[in-house]
Amino acid sequence: MSTDISLYPTLRLIDTPDDLRSLPLSELKAASDELRQYLLAAVSNSSGHFASGLGTVELTIALHYVYNTPFDQLIWDVGHQAYPHKIITGRRDKIETIRQLDGLHPFPWREESEYDTFSVGHSSTSISAAVGMAIAAQKEGKNRKVVSVIGDGAMTAGMAFEAMNHAGDIDADMLVILNDNDMSISENVGALNSHFARILSGSMYTTLREGGKKLLSGLPPIKELASKAEEHLKGMVVPGTIFEELGFNYIGPIDGHDVRSLVDTLKRIKQLKGPQLLHIVTTKGKGYKPAEADPIGYHAVPKFNPQESSLPKKASSLPTFSKIFGDWLCDMAEQDPKLMAITPAMREGSGMVRFSKEFPKQYFDVAIAEQHAVTLAGGMATQGLNPVVAIYSSFLQRGYDQLIHDVALQNLPVMFAVDRAGVVGADGATHQGLYDISYLRCVPNIVIMTPSDENECRQMLYTGHKLDKPSVVRYPRGTGCGADIQQEMVALPIGKGIELLKGNDNNKIALLNFGTLKQNVLDAANELGAAVFDMRFVKPLDHALITKVAKQYDTLVTIEDNVIAGGAGSAVNEFVMKNKLATSLLNIGLPDEFVKHGTQQEIYQIYQLDAKGLVAQISKFLAD
Repeated sequence: MSTDISLYPTLRLIDTPDDLRSLPLSELKAASDELRQYLLAAVSNSSGHFASGLGTVELTIALHYVYNTPFDQLIWDVGHQAYPHKIITGRRDKIETIRQLDGLHPFPWREESEYDTFSVGHSSTSISAAVGMAIAAQKEGKNRKVVSVIGDGAMTAGMAFEAMNHAGDIDADMLVILNDNDMSISENVGALNSHFARILSGSMYTTLREGGKKLLSGLPPIKELASKAEEHLKGMVVPGTIFEELGFNYIGPIDGHDVRSLVDTLKRIKQLKGPQLLHIVTTKGKGYKPAEADPIGYHAVPKFNPQESSLPKKASSLPTFSKIFGDWLCDMAEQDPKLMAITPAMREGSGMVRFSKEFPKQYFDVAIAEQHAVTLAGGMATQGLNPVVAIYSSFLQRGYDQLIHDVALQNLPVMFAVDRAGVVGADGATHQGLYDISYLRCVPNIVIMTPSDENECRQMLYTGHKLDKPSVVRYPRGTGCGADIQQEMVALPIGKGIELLKGNDNNKIALLNFGTLKQNVLDAANELGAAVFDMRFVKPLDHALITKVAKQYDTLVTIEDNVIAGGAGSAVNEFVMKNKLATSLLNIGLPDEFVKHGTQQEIYQIYQLDAKGLVAQISKFLAD
C-alpha cells in the first residue's frame, strides 16, 4: 500500500483541523475511510502502534471537526491511539518516521505540536490533566473546551476515578470520552441507544433534570424519591450510574464508528456545562480484519505486508528475557503451589501467557493498577504465599509508595520481576527503564539483582523467590546474548560477584559490570586489556570484592544501563569513599537527561554504551 497522498482525494485536502472543519458533513465518512487506509499504509511501511489508532479514526475526525483545536484542548490518554490525530494535525508527511530516531514522538508530545496539549505515554493521566486544564479555562473565561479520551482499560486505574471524583465535586466544565472496545457490550450499540444518547445530551433533558431538582429541593422526601427513581431508570437503561454518582452526566453508549452520530452528539455536548462523560463503543483494529481478529498481536507491529494474514516472524531465534521469566515462572509453579504471579495488565508483554493458561488459580491480572498490584502482593505475603510481581521498570514507578510502605517496611518476601529495565528503545522517554536502580537502592530491606545473561536471570529469579525479604531482578527488553540456560535452579550466594576476565598483568583497569551490557563490556576490555567483574548484585554490594579490586587496580570503571545519578556506580563510590580506598573511579551509564526514542543499539551508540563508546570513554578518562 502507498502513502502517496494523491491517492487520497479527501485526505489530501486536510493539512490541519481548520481544513477538516471546512469540509461539509457529508464528506466526513470519506475522510474517515481514507484516513484509516493511510494509517494502514504508513504503519505497515514503517512499524508502530497500530490497532488502537484504527479504532479511533472516526472519533478523531469528529473531535477535530466539532471542537476548535488547538484552542479547545484535546488530551489522549496513553497515546497509542493518537496516530490519526497526528496525521490530521500537520504531521501527515512525517508519520512514517514515528518511533524512529529523530522522527515523530511515539505519543502526543507538547514539544512536537501545539495540538498535543499534554505529553503522555503512561495510562490514566488524561482526566487529571483535563481537570487542571478545565480549572484554568474557567479562570481564563474565554469558553475554552477541554476533552480527554480514555480507554476502558485505562479507566480501571484508581487515578482515573480520583480525577473524576474531583471533577464532579468542583463541577468542572469538561468532557471525558470513554473509548470502550470491549466486545462484551457490543449489543448495547444500536438505534435505541443512539436515540437515548441524543435525549441525554439535549438541552431539554438537562433543563428538566436540573429544574426538577431545584423544584423539589424544599421537599426532602419527594426529592429523595425522585432521585432514586431517576437512578433506577437510568441504571436499567444506561450502564452509567457509577459515573452519575461521581457527578458526571453520562451519555451513551453510542457507535464510535458512526462519524455523523459522533458529530451530532459532540455538538450537543459542547453546549452543556459541567462534567460530561460520553461512552462510545469501538472495535480495536477496525477496518483491517487481521487486526480486528487479533488486536493484541497488532497493538504494536513491525513492518508488514497488509495483503498477508499474519505478521512476519521475528528473525532472532534467541529467547527474550520476558520468555526466560515466563518459563521460569511455570517451572517454579510446578514446585511451589504457593507461588502467586501478579501483573498489572501486561500478560503478553511480561511473558505470562503460558503461565496464565497452565496455572490460572495462581495468576492475577489486576488491570492497570500498579499500586494495587504491589500491595496485593504484600497482603499475600503476610499470609504465607509467595507472590511474584511482574512489572515494567517504568510502571513500577507508579507503585513506589506501596513498595516502600506496604512491602519493604514490613520486610515481606515479595519478588519483583522488573522487565524493560535499561534502554527500552522506540517507545522513548516515557518507557525507558533507566531509574529503577536509583529509586530502589535507597529502600531498606531490599535485594537488587542485575543479571548479565539469560542463565543468570533464571537463577536470580529462583534466588529472589527463595529469599525471606523483598527482592528485585531487573532485566531488559529483547533477547540475551545466547548463553546456555541451566534448567536446574540454584540459589546464588547473596551479594557476591564473580571475575569474568583477568586482563593484562600490565594493565591496572578493572571494569565492574552491572547487567546485560556484559558483552559490550567484555569487547571493550579485550581492546583495553582490562579485567572484568560481573557484580551481579547492586544491593548488597560485594564489599570484599570491591576492596580487593580497589587494592589491585589503579582505576575502577562501573558500567550500568541505569542513570549514573544514584545508580550502581554511586553505590560503589559511596563504599570506596567511606573506606578510604586508594583508587580512581569512573562511572559509566546514562546522563541526567531524558533519553529519546530510537532503537536500543542507536541509543547505546549515542550515549557511548556500545563497545566502541566504552573504549572511548575509558581512554579519555585515563588520558585526562
